[in-house]
Amino acid sequence: MSVSIGVAGLGFGREFVPIYLKHPNVDKVAINCRTPETLQKVGDENGIPEEMRFLNYDEMLACPDLNAIHVVTPPNTHYEYVMRALEAGKNVACTVPMGLSNDELKNICKKVRQTGLKYMMMETAIYTREYLYAKNLVTTGQLGKIQFVRGSHMQDMSIDGWAGFWLGLPPMWYGTHAISPLLDITQSFPEYVICHGSGTLRPELTEKYGSPFAIETTTIKLKDTDLCAEATRSLYDTVRQYRESFDVYGTKMAFEWEQLVDEGCAIHYGGEEAGRVVAPDVLDCLPESIRQFSKKENISDPTQPSFIQGSGHGGSHPHLVHEFISAIVEDRKPYVDEIVSANFTSAGICSHESAMKGGEKVYVPDFTKD
Repeated sequence: MSVSIGVAGLGFGREFVPIYLKHPNVDKVAINCRTPETLQKVGDENGIPEEMRFLNYDEMLACPDLNAIHVVTPPNTHYEYVMRALEAGKNVACTVPMGLSNDELKNICKKVRQTGLKYMMMETAIYTREYLYAKNLVTTGQLGKIQFVRGSHMQDMSIDGWAGFWLGLPPMWYGTHAISPLLDITQSFPEYVICHGSGTLRPELTEKYGSPFAIETTTIKLKDTDLCAEATRSLYDTVRQYRESFDVYGTKMAFEWEQLVDEGCAIHYGGEEAGRVVAPDVLDCLPESIRQFSKKENISDPTQPSFIQGSGHGGSHPHLVHEFISAIVEDRKPYVDEIVSANFTSAGICSHESAMKGGEKVYVPDFTKD
């Protein structure tokens, strides 16, 4: 079986077009963008036939040659675009977050159950070379029993290039990069969260969403475990080099994300023994034709804001593409399916609710039920 896929949104989405084109199980690739100049530029760069270039999203959904859609549009459009694609009978991949409310997450989960189609949230954080290195320490037993996990995602979105949607966005509404590694490494779902806000934003940043906090820090009780996780998120008015980090502490070893970009992650071996490691690319699980896309130098547009701050997302892009395409070809659930995606996302949504209620305990919904 082969997959023919349409990519909606050609900002960040532009990076995925050449990966799909080179994947051995992809037949055709279509692109969609509302800006004619961008559509032409990306189409010409990648040799996309004219008939597979769409200014109108609904026209791309109506294309009978396509059986999958990758939504890479702004976050406030994700729910609408995903639901329309599922209703059109297409398998769907979507960049983070899955949605902006628990009701949106529930509706997507219900629609996936009704249609039997595949849904995958394309969460970069659990496919970075650094995370895969740490995960291997856990799965091989080198780290021992996990005792605690911590994540953070701190960035300055006041730099040029971010759209008005982002101004004053509640930090945890876009918390999946900080939260997903905590849930994945422990193979658990969140039971409840307790979150506190810290600091204040400038008044002009609080107007749109009514969110006053510069930082939100949440503790997450992990269901059916003895573990609690911690995640911190900031977007504005807090100085720090971009950091999308993950730490895991075990009985035999601990892994801590690098403090500064490219300085290497810290490994603690016990007592005072510690060292640094530069995590390697994980390539043996990828088709040879797309391995090149794990390298920063193969990013199409290094001026794109998510790459200026995100360091190329840790080589995760080909892993995401391969998992989504493989799930369709093998007729199985993607690793980050609709239920996993909803839990990754909802933990952040519930955390902001908790912060706005002064740190009240908020339970995460059960997304397996209608």
